[in-house]
Amino acid sequence: METKILQPTPENLIFAAELIKRGEIVAFPTETVYGLGANGLNVDACRKIFIAKGRPSDKPLSLHVASLEMVERVAKIDSTAEKLFKTFCPGALTIILPKAKIVPDFVTGGKSSVGIRFPANDVALSLIKLSDCPIAAPSANLSGKNPPKNAQEVFDNLSGRVEIILDGGQCQYGISSTIIDLTCAEPKILRHGAIPDEKIFAALN
Repeated sequence: METKILQPTPENLIFAAELIKRGEIVAFPTETVYGLGANGLNVDACRKIFIAKGRPSDKPLSLHVASLEMVERVAKIDSTAEKLFKTFCPGALTIILPKAKIVPDFVTGGKSSVGIRFPANDVALSLIKLSDCPIAAPSANLSGKNPPKNAQEVFDNLSGRVEIILDGGQCQYGISSTIIDLTCAEPKILRHGAIPDEKIFAALN
């Protein structure tokens, strides 16, 4: 497979979305790092992410969404989640919530919860909206390598493993999103990332 780096023109975004709809994978930018995306409700498509990355199959995938309505399709939201979405989203925060039945167990590694991210990046949001589905997207690198901050770094990792890389330039943060789990008795930070922990907890108080 030849890997092409494409500018995110309207035509190329439509092409990328058609690939997602057909069950293929596409690399795209977010404000944190580049993601390797597939239709998050399509098991066969998501399996291609694991193959391309060499990712352990029991490792959950988070879902990228472009609206709160899309969140409600795939997860159960409570008042704490609403507060975080209102404060930080779109933004560099992944919120773990109880998953809806529509989300395949394969995508969540067999867990009853799912990570939801509402990225603050125009290319990512356009791709999700045009694809008309939540996009499962871990970082676009080989498993164990550093998350890529630009299209060339994605190419260096995944050349021959993905058809297209949408080039959105250098990522704003260059580090992964912060992950907070709301399925515990108390909200728990699982990964320190682009949004400082203290800002998240301050928003919850």
